[in-house]
Order: sequence, then structure tokens, then C-alpha cells
Amino acid sequence: MEQKNIRNFCIISHIDHGKSTLADRFLELTGTIEKRKMKEQFLDQMELEREKGITIKLQPVRMAYEYKISNFENRISNQLPNDLILNDLLKIQNSKLEIANSRFILNLIDTPGHVDFTYEVSRSLQAVEGAILLVDATKGIQAQTLANLHLALNQDLVIIPAINKIDLDGARVEEIEKEIRELFLSLGKEEYFSQKIHKISGKEGTGVEELLKAVIENVPSPKGEKEKPLR
Repeated sequence: MEQKNIRNFCIISHIDHGKSTLADRFLELTGTIEKRKMKEQFLDQMELEREKGITIKLQPVRMAYEYKISNFENRISNQLPNDLILNDLLKIQNSKLEIANSRFILNLIDTPGHVDFTYEVSRSLQAVEGAILLVDATKGIQAQTLANLHLALNQDLVIIPAINKIDLDGARVEEIEKEIRELFLSLGKEEYFSQKIHKISGKEGTGVEELLKAVIENVPSPKGEKEKPLR
């Protein structure tokens, strides 16, 4: 596997915002775990983690995924006129075409959301180039959302924001989306203000594959040379 086809990323959020459930859907989507062997919060292997229902230790997993572009997307990219109005859209479509039908290795680290395990989050962020920022649609931005986002930005990671649990009756999707955009502005990260915020349901699987594709499209491949010694 060429280095350009590798993505290292993690999921960060406040506790109980759905990180481990989203990781489960990624494992199913990529066929990493057979459905008959799948269980909830699969990556939480410690007895205490399963008893308490929280992630305590960082959990890495390697997934293989073939990025496929739909026939509709391919047709649209060929039909779009090359003018200034659609320039940004063309760039997006062309970037998709460049990686279409390519196989990728996706190294995911599921991180704890509890404040007591911040050290585990810090360790995870040092090993990746991107992070999915997951926010509960019923609760919005909370303390560890902010803390973990600050840690990720300090590592210069690419952030992919996502609102989870959109299937719940109390979901406040539009309100939470506004909160996230305003948060990026308050942190001086204007480049994220107009970025797409994914709306997903980790439980139902809604929007999960699109989110995984966004990781491939936006998170850079790891830097460095494999032949060189570790520092």
C-alpha cells in the first residue's frame, strides 16, 4: 500500500456523544468485523469499559476501504461548465475523481471522552493527521468537546465536524450546526466556518459512509519516510 493511500484519524467528543457507536459503524462498513461477530462498542475490550459503557483506553484499529465515486457524481463532474461560479465545486469533484476506485488503509483511534482520561486523547492526537469532531444533536457543545478540539487544533490536525444522533426526537440539528460554526469563528478558525458539517446517526448508520469518505478526501496522508529510523 502506497503511503498516499493511508489515512490516520481519530474520533473526539464529549463523553456519551457516540464515538464508540460510530466506530462500530465504520467497522461494519469496511467489513473489518463480520456482522455475526459484531457487538456494541466493539473496540471497548476492557471489562471495566464494557461495565461502565465508556472508553478508557485509546483503541486503534486498521480498516481497508475502497473509495468509489457514484456514476451520478462522475456524470455531473463531466457536465459542469468551467466558470468561476462553479470553480470550487469543480475542485471538489476533480479531487474525488483522482482518488476514485482507489483502495485505502484507514487507521482509526477511538478516544475516551471522559475528562479523567485526557492523557489518552493527547497520545492519540500525536499519532494522526485528522480528527472527526463529534457533537451530540441533543446536547450540543460540552466541556470535553472544547477541550479535545483545542488539543486537536494545537496539533494542527484537520478537523471534520459531525453532528451525531440526528435520529433522536430531541435533536436540534440546525441550532447545533450554528453553535459549531460560531465556535470555529471564536477560535479564529474562519476556514472551518463554511466547511460542511456532516449530519449522521451512528446508531442507524445514516450519513456514516459519506463521513468516512470525507476523511479520505480531507485528511492528508502521513508524512515522513518509512525507511528512516524512528526518533
